Amino acid sequence: MLKNYRLTKADKRGLSRFDPNDTGGFAGKEDIQDEFEHMERKLRNLQDKLFASKTNGVLVLFQGMDCSGKDGVIKKVLSNLNPQGFRAESFKKPTLEESAHDFLWRTHKVVPAKGYITAFNRSYYEDVLITRVHGLIEDKETATRMKHIRQFEKLLTNNGVLLIKIFLHISPEFQLEKIRERLSDPEKLWKFDASDLEERHYWDSYIDAYEDAFRHTATNHAPWHIIPANERWFRDYLVLRIIVSSLEKLDLSYPEPDIDTQKLLEQL
Repeated sequence: MLKNYRLTKADKRGLSRFDPNDTGGFAGKEDIQDEFEHMERKLRNLQDKLFASKTNGVLVLFQGMDCSGKDGVIKKVLSNLNPQGFRAESFKKPTLEESAHDFLWRTHKVVPAKGYITAFNRSYYEDVLITRVHGLIEDKETATRMKHIRQFEKLLTNNGVLLIKIFLHISPEFQLEKIRERLSDPEKLWKFDASDLEERHYWDSYIDAYEDAFRHTATNHAPWHIIPANERWFRDYLVLRIIVSSLEKLDLSYPEPDIDTQKLLEQL
């Protein structure tokens, strides 16, 4: 199932091949609730082994249009992790200090150390998306940054970082519905940004920029996962399955003690 949502180097599918309303054949949340809770327990156990072994770091990178649910999926899927070994990082418009460095600087310094899981709410990909859509960089600079991203991600994976790249795929109709909800609900109004309405005019340009980014940066060691996100329950379920499946491939285990535990027990 999961391979249906994965983009690697050889995969040339565009976003039009993915239905944002897809629910994987499930009728509703009730169909996956038991498995979801089982996977939550499994993820906590995997995190415990990761933290104990210190063999790998895990970076879960979320991208998507405004209102695609980046905050929500981090809260729903990752909030039950042990906070001692987890952190979430959000990336807005670069500060003056960040702008004075290369575009990867602000993200590189918060990449997870071995034993830790970090979620990126947006990422260095914004530097080949919004900058490109609004004409802030030329095509030549875009190509250079794509190359640097591939090299950066290879550096991370070569140094033991498991990189899970997730794109939350919604429809423009769904986005408009969510914007209306924010404007009409006092408890959600704080989420509204007037720029969200302006950015909607660039929807097609953003899709083109994303698809080009996928073509240049989807690799076997750092694939993209395209998550249908119109149905929030399926979005959360699929993201959780992908994270658990990816961590299981690390074959994590608790480290062997370097002491004679039996001898110590006999002394008690």
